[in-house]
Amino acid sequence: MTVRESQLAYEGLASLDRPRLVTDVPGPEALARIERDRRVTSPSLPRAYPFVPRRGAGSVVEDVDGNLFLDLNAGIAVTSTGHCHPRVVEAVQRQASELLHYSASDFYLPVYAEVCERLDAMAPFGGEPARSFLTNSGTEAVEAAIKLARYATGRQYLIGFYQSFHGRSMGSVTLTASKAHYRTNFGPMLPSIYHSFYGDFEYLEQVLFKRIVSPTEVAAIVVETWLGEGGYLLPPEGWFGYLRRLCDEHGILLVCDEVQSGMGRSGKTWAVEHEGVEPDIVTAGKGIASGLPLGAMIARDDLMVWTLGAHGPTYGGSQISCAAALATFDVIQEEGLLANATKVGDVLLEGLRQIQSRHPILLEVRGKALWIGLQFPDHDVATEVELAAFRRGLLVLTCGDDAVRMSPALVFRKDQALAALEIFEEAVAAVEAEG
Repeated sequence: MTVRESQLAYEGLASLDRPRLVTDVPGPEALARIERDRRVTSPSLPRAYPFVPRRGAGSVVEDVDGNLFLDLNAGIAVTSTGHCHPRVVEAVQRQASELLHYSASDFYLPVYAEVCERLDAMAPFGGEPARSFLTNSGTEAVEAAIKLARYATGRQYLIGFYQSFHGRSMGSVTLTASKAHYRTNFGPMLPSIYHSFYGDFEYLEQVLFKRIVSPTEVAAIVVETWLGEGGYLLPPEGWFGYLRRLCDEHGILLVCDEVQSGMGRSGKTWAVEHEGVEPDIVTAGKGIASGLPLGAMIARDDLMVWTLGAHGPTYGGSQISCAAALATFDVIQEEGLLANATKVGDVLLEGLRQIQSRHPILLEVRGKALWIGLQFPDHDVATEVELAAFRRGLLVLTCGDDAVRMSPALVFRKDQALAALEIFEEAVAAVEAEG
């Protein structure tokens, strides 16, 4: 296939505004692939439903049977510029033809520094100088933040929050408190980590700091700016200002996990920009490179005090992923995707609230831009809605105890949003009718 043929194929698939199903889903080829998968892969992989993708373009994904789906998952909030955006693909191909790998931990790679320059410039630190450390993933970015916070402050304790998710490696899973399942049989966890309640204005001071740990020994408060797996929740007004004042009073670092909420999903580069405060450290991942493995820990320059060899990866900041990240940054800026996230998100939110008014089973519609949480009576109902949507060609995903999330790519269009609303209401109505 020539470059032009590839571009035409992308445009044809990406232009679709609704699903097209040629078999029942999952189809025969998908079922065969799932059976092969089950024989050889780790049983720990938390597959949501029997979806077997083959290719994608924009917000449309084709499975191995030729069924076309509208994707409101974006690869779990990862493909920020849509599937296989031509500019991202071209950047990856160009870099792959020049150099596949040389370790940025031990040598000087121009593309690594270029990504750090861009991240430092967009960091939400009020214009203060920043530095970045690149990783393979969001969980590695959280691990880097844990280490830097302890190193820079000389303190050992960290505060996380119930319902939060920061990853599955040992440090980040200790901060994670969304499901006990993530910790089962892996203890003991990382020591010196305590948890408070997301959005609570009293527990931190009245219980943790008063009864458990002195704030003078706390290195950092680590918080998802907006709760992702915990239910796609937004914080109460003023809560981040409260956290910032508390951190300033006691010399504690405020670390904002923006792995899922960052890179434009909120309608701004970082969700914390909506909260009117400046953190000390930000972690990024998922949408940073439109689907290639890359994460980042971005900190104020004065905090980057660790010495030569204190931390470093072999693959973190891979040339291929960095090339994709630079293209992603350009596409988000030049194609106005922050504004699009807000505009199309408003269409979805308004339509979903209308669906809520017609279907009592949908208890709450919450969110901002392309960060939308939908609450149902319990987890089983949310899962039934997820599956009913899948069978109709619409990809959504559960989160929290009883919610469904919508997190489409930043390129999601109004016509696709309107089609998604129609299909989602059909799914909700079907589950509601089954009682």
